[in-house]
Amino acid sequence: MNNTDIARLLDRMADLLEIDDANPFRVRAYRGAAQTIRAQSRGMADRVAQDEDLSKLPGIGRDIAAKIRTIVETGHLPQLEKLEERVPTELSDMMRIEGLGAKRVKTLYRELGVRSIDDLRRAARAGRIRALPGFGDKTEHTIMKRVDAWSGQAPRMLIAEVEETARRLLAHLKRADGVKRLVVAGSYRRRRETVGDLDILATARKDSDVIQRFTDFDDVGEVVSHGSTRSTVHLESGLQVDLRVVPEVSYGAALHYFTGSKAHNIALRKMAQKRDLKINEYGVYKGKKRITGRTEDEIYKQFGLAYIEPELRENRGEIEAAREGRLPELIGVADIRGDLHMHTTATDGRDSLKDMAEAAAERGYEYIAITDHSRRLTVVNGLDEKRLRKQIEGIERLNERLRNIEILTGIEVDILEDGSLDLPDDVLKALDLRVCSIHSKFRLSRKKQTERVLRAMDNPYFNIFAHPTGRLINKRDAYDIDIERVIEGAKNNGCFLEVNAQPDRLDLNDDACRMARDLGVKVAISTDAHSVANLDYMRFGVDQARRGWLEAGDVINTRSLTALKRLLART
Repeated sequence: MNNTDIARLLDRMADLLEIDDANPFRVRAYRGAAQTIRAQSRGMADRVAQDEDLSKLPGIGRDIAAKIRTIVETGHLPQLEKLEERVPTELSDMMRIEGLGAKRVKTLYRELGVRSIDDLRRAARAGRIRALPGFGDKTEHTIMKRVDAWSGQAPRMLIAEVEETARRLLAHLKRADGVKRLVVAGSYRRRRETVGDLDILATARKDSDVIQRFTDFDDVGEVVSHGSTRSTVHLESGLQVDLRVVPEVSYGAALHYFTGSKAHNIALRKMAQKRDLKINEYGVYKGKKRITGRTEDEIYKQFGLAYIEPELRENRGEIEAAREGRLPELIGVADIRGDLHMHTTATDGRDSLKDMAEAAAERGYEYIAITDHSRRLTVVNGLDEKRLRKQIEGIERLNERLRNIEILTGIEVDILEDGSLDLPDDVLKALDLRVCSIHSKFRLSRKKQTERVLRAMDNPYFNIFAHPTGRLINKRDAYDIDIERVIEGAKNNGCFLEVNAQPDRLDLNDDACRMARDLGVKVAISTDAHSVANLDYMRFGVDQARRGWLEAGDVINTRSLTALKRLLART
């Protein structure tokens, strides 16, 4: 069992417990443990084999640690199987439809007796869903469309879920005899937020056993094809993986072709046709003669283009920019100097203030901002004025002892329905940073939701609009908001937008990142970390920013602390 498989079982346990009206803290414990496991670079199976104490990992208590050990050793979780006997297993299929999380499935099950996809389809067509609290006509229509389009297949997987599998698979293949190069191409290399399958390219000696080693990978559930230079497998998770062994002379052409995107490749193919050339996965040809193809850089130079980073290859102007010397110098993880959104045990975080600061210092950060939730979120013990002032004092004391990092005082303050903020101005004024977010009333009209945020931005203590569209990938749609007007509002008020690096958020998306850049609004790339392990999510936020054409100068937490404070000082 790899980390992704273990996390998936724990998430399923949390979903079914939530439908079963279990204690919310118990549900949150399973979700937190799943999140921690996904963030681990080392396999839980390896930790179990070394008889390590799993309860020392953030957010994993002794009870869940024992369950993880059971999963690793047996491949099963008896408590989950027992729960599935009580809660209809068909409900799990419903939760795989985008926009139907555990809460909505529970409502459909309790109120309408919906137990399956077919039940859901009938209820939608009969107009019974719209009357449920929190649904309405629009939601019913959306559900109907998604059910009609439902193929029974799982949605594309989050890139964070696939990353561990890709890493383990590459490590496995590197031990093959005669293997030279290995790279994962496709949407994974372009760092899209979700991945449908994996395309692996290799170069190797003719006598290499890399294909056989590929089909022998321990996660393989089915070998679909097995040739001398290509093989396709389905992993136990359902993910399809293709391995192609290509000659060195064609490596660059194959890497370019299988990285994509399709639209980018077609655009380059049209350029080739105009020059009486042909380009495919084997190289660039003049007639029957291959004239280049060893490296991607050679291919782009053949067409008078600068090298285009994989994240930009979506045919959204990158070819024109490469021809004219206008490609952005994309931001990298090394440019990040601090993290401006994270939580501690004061609310729903799993590590202490001191632990978060020390972990950030170990990652080379110059500063962090502690932004626990404000009082409205009672379910996570949000901070009222008194507790926030006490936290400020604690941060000031800790800053006196820290040498390599400074902690900024902050809050993740709720934007209320009328656009006011959840804490009074005299409290917000005492902070270095205010991260403002929506956690309620997701179904306001586009006009009301947009004006809600614009009114909030008028407050001089509004700094960063966190996870601006509220989406949870594969789980919850973005709320209806005019993001262009919001970006313009941020520009007019000296505010910033967040690129939330949580793998199931990645919010802003790449298109909105580029819109912010084009409109002259800077962003903060932050992890919204709820544990020390979550701090490593920064790379996913940077990936998203790169897909949005952002440079280091477009991101406020690439600045020195002094420069950052100047940006935050609106008043």
